[in-house]
Amino acid sequence: MPPPVRAELRVAVVIPAFQAAGTVGAVVARARAVLPAARVVVVDDGSTDGTGDEGRGRGAVVVTHPRNRGKGAALRGGIARACADGADVIVTLDADGQHPPELIPALLAPVQAGTADLALGARRRAAPMPFGRRCTNWLSARLATRIGGQVVSDAQTGFRAFTRDLALNVAPSEERYDFETAFLLDALAAGSRVTCVTVPTVYEGAPSHFRPWADTWRLTRVFARHAGRIVAGAA
Repeated sequence: MPPPVRAELRVAVVIPAFQAAGTVGAVVARARAVLPAARVVVVDDGSTDGTGDEGRGRGAVVVTHPRNRGKGAALRGGIARACADGADVIVTLDADGQHPPELIPALLAPVQAGTADLALGARRRAAPMPFGRRCTNWLSARLATRIGGQVVSDAQTGFRAFTRDLALNVAPSEERYDFETAFLLDALAAGSRVTCVTVPTVYEGAPSHFRPWADTWRLTRVFARHAGRIVAGAA
């Protein structure tokens, strides 16, 4: 069992959300039950189904985008709000319930202990993860490991905890699903300490908003920026 989160450690939980009215309320409630002192920030990315109201009704601070701008834009806005509110550590997780809020303390533990700047909630590449996602997950993890010279077992996870300093110093411009990959790879290239914490592999609930062709192309461009490190390995 991970150590309890120190009372003086100011934690913000950022939840990007789009058309997630059916699930976001429960995610917020579970996160607040685990970390009552944390500030929970829901970024309603142009939803039309009452997503923001569901988050607000469960005690979250809601940042609203008038139109859908993409997951990366939502994460950037939520992280900026968390930093402006004085967070020392930021946790990100999805609004669809695939990331168990009850495991936030385990994710926080290495950051809290000062042994990691970024902790990744790493899923096993097994059922129920679809076969195609297992393949891309394996490849992206191998490439990220090559770029950073540190073992990365899941480069695609959105369940993360990281320090305020990392949030302020690593600020990629991507606005969609490529933001998370760019954030990780830029952190690795900068020499940040990254660790992986095993979390369950959950694939259920609302359909993903990931667009296979367009978003895969965006991810490819992010990896291409680090082609030199992929070829030569980390210095």
